[in-house]
Amino acid sequence: MKRPGSTPAGYPAPVATLSVEPNPKVPCRVVLDAGDVIVVEKPPGLPTQPGKGHERDTLLNGLFAEYGSRLQNLGAARDFGLLHRLDRMASGLVVVALMPRAYDALREAFADRRVDKRYWAIVFGTPSKAAGVIRASIVEGTDARGRKVARVVRGRVRDAKPAVTAYRVISSGKQASMVECRIGTGRLHQIRAHMAALGHPVAGDDIYADPGTRRMAHRLALHAFLLGFAHPVTGEPVRVVSPWPGDLRGPCLRLGLRIPAPTDDQTDDQATPTPDDEGVIDGDDGPEGVCPA
Repeated sequence: MKRPGSTPAGYPAPVATLSVEPNPKVPCRVVLDAGDVIVVEKPPGLPTQPGKGHERDTLLNGLFAEYGSRLQNLGAARDFGLLHRLDRMASGLVVVALMPRAYDALREAFADRRVDKRYWAIVFGTPSKAAGVIRASIVEGTDARGRKVARVVRGRVRDAKPAVTAYRVISSGKQASMVECRIGTGRLHQIRAHMAALGHPVAGDDIYADPGTRRMAHRLALHAFLLGFAHPVTGEPVRVVSPWPGDLRGPCLRLGLRIPAPTDDQTDDQATPTPDDEGVIDGDDGPEGVCPA
């Protein structure tokens, strides 16, 4: 039987012909195989793609071990099939195209905001409004340690990119809340920077959170739990969900928060606002800063 990622002759593509080194030891769980597109679950601590210091231990390295020739065929111009990325310490769902036509169609869907991306996060405190939309531009840069960071700004700022995040509170405790977020744009650290701008940084965040909030979780308490889109070839609706990760159950319970479930958006009285709804932080009315030291 022909293996995924094999050449027409049935043999794996030679490593020398691949732009990304395959690494079968990288954990890469495929939760949906829909022919021209797959959805995989990225564990925390795993970079999405190779970069400085991570040349062969990323999600893409693992994908190349299974789908090398198909991803190579898409090439660097199509990001070797990657349609989006997750922060290294975040966990959850990532959609990957295996054919050029699938990539192009999904790229257009992302640009037109026709892809439903939802996240759960533990955040410090409880937002004053139970649901709302954050509209605040982001400037990408680096901090004193050379890390990529996002700075939320107001007004007209050079290189600022518009960013929109919708949120709702699912449950709250004395110190923290569980929120669901939807994003209408895909900026660097968008949810982390926007929630920090609102005064509610994500637990375990080593860039935007204060020391107390960092200690609430052993890692970034952010999980991409839902992806919804039209299949790029058949047009059939695709909806994939991922449960709250086991390694974050402890922080959730310690903080008195309910473990979220993918059906929360169907059973709760208040649905999550969409990025097109009215904003709670909007343009010039929003705070400026969220620039880590």
